[in-house]
Amino acid sequence: MRVVLDTNVLVSALIKSGRPRSFLKAMLRPDHALILSEPIIEEFSRVTADEKIKRYADDEAVAEYLRVLLSKAVFVRPRSRVRVFNNPDDNVLSTAKEGDADFIVTGDKHMLELKEFKGIKIVTVEKALSIVGRKR
Repeated sequence: MRVVLDTNVLVSALIKSGRPRSFLKAMLRPDHALILSEPIIEEFSRVTADEKIKRYADDEAVAEYLRVLLSKAVFVRPRSRVRVFNNPDDNVLSTAKEGDADFIVTGDKHMLELKEFKGIKIVTVEKALSIVGRKR
């Protein structure tokens, strides 16, 4: 399974245990592919620099988390920017398209309302976990 995780899922997996972290761990296994891009990493870095997030994960924890993600993920460089939302969510869509993703996993209501983008399903973490469970 090839998956792009929205920044909200990446941050949730960093700061607390639970479904987002469980799903991320599943995506880091060799039989799956976590797809990342520079725009997603940049947004993640901006969000984790916020003091609210630093209460849960200091700079060292964020750096180690990124190191693990980058060592295991498939890194793509979107050739063109998709314009659907006209905000950072477009970077997620562009990354998914370029990375030939099967799914985008997000908690963002606007993205979830799309349900699908160019054949790529947009689902919650809960739905993604159930899909991974069925594919075992």
